[in-house]
Amino acid sequence: MTGDEAPEPAVFRRVLGHFGTGVTVVTGTDGERPVGFACQSFAALSLDPPLVLFCPARTSRAWPVLERAGRFCVNVLAESQQPVSTVFGRSGDDKFAGLRWHPAPSGAPILDGVLTWIDCDIEAVHEAGDHYIAIGRVRGLGETTAEAPLLFYRGAYAGLAATPQAPPTDLDLFLTTIHPDDWL
Repeated sequence: MTGDEAPEPAVFRRVLGHFGTGVTVVTGTDGERPVGFACQSFAALSLDPPLVLFCPARTSRAWPVLERAGRFCVNVLAESQQPVSTVFGRSGDDKFAGLRWHPAPSGAPILDGVLTWIDCDIEAVHEAGDHYIAIGRVRGLGETTAEAPLLFYRGAYAGLAATPQAPPTDLDLFLTTIHPDDWL
């Protein structure tokens, strides 16, 4: 491939699939009915002001509802919630059937059992290829749990392998204190 050629979509997907991501469900409401979709393209963006971003597909049926509402909630899924991700990753009318949830301060659904949640107002939306980049200003945060996260890696769900934790060395302690603001 030369610099002027776009990569084949299958190659692009395979290569970028080697970057593991967490799995979230982005939710909202049309005022009466809850909507949501599974989303791996989610990231923290800024501490000051507190901003996050996610990338809905242009073909998403839920995204226009969330955009009109002007607010959304990101539900960070636990490893045990793979079936929830599967439901929200498919097309369907009532993805909330049989699921327990309660409203975030914005009214957007917080799914029971999530690791945590992030409640946001839409700050900006940018067109980007076959997706949008939606930036949200964080208005509320949920408590966190000690459960393992649901991850996606190389085209499949993945979990964290338990690794023995050695006590920190002097170098570990030094490295964690030299540039605390470099990581969000």
